[in-house]
Amino acid sequence: MSLSSRKKRRMWMLLLGGLGIGSATALALTAFQDNLVFFLAPSEIAAKQPGPDRAFRLGGLVEAGSVQKSVSPEGRPEARFVVTDGPAQVPVVYVGVLPDLFREGQGVVTMGKLGPDGTFRASEVLARHDETYMPPEVADALKRTGHWEPEKGAPPPAASWNTLNPKAESTGG
Repeated sequence: MSLSSRKKRRMWMLLLGGLGIGSATALALTAFQDNLVFFLAPSEIAAKQPGPDRAFRLGGLVEAGSVQKSVSPEGRPEARFVVTDGPAQVPVVYVGVLPDLFREGQGVVTMGKLGPDGTFRASEVLARHDETYMPPEVADALKRTGHWEPEKGAPPPAASWNTLNPKAESTGG
């Protein structure tokens, strides 16, 4: 065998190996992107609506007086409620049995997709598990919107969020 045929064969092997690794990486990243679920607060949805086919987690507090329970056309339990982070609200529809700890004024994280009408269609609802726990995503959203400064104590009650002035609260007035 000549030296140039070995070089060509080695070059083809490297090229095919690189192509194989590149293809595997592209497939893995595509699969990962499809399964990646982002967390958004109602204020973030109001600022930039995600695509209608994009699954994400919506978190905040269940707005007081917003829970309506009924039966879906298929005969399954259906709940309609509003998730808020203070400045913004998102209506949610969930078909299924709500968790036992689901309550108005409590923290909630839902997973699903935003419909074209702006209603979040939840496929899963998670409620906090005790009186002191708040999902980290909900706590972060409250901090970002200025409704809670942990060093100043517990978050304000959810019923007051639509009337809070974050700037006045943080300055003490």
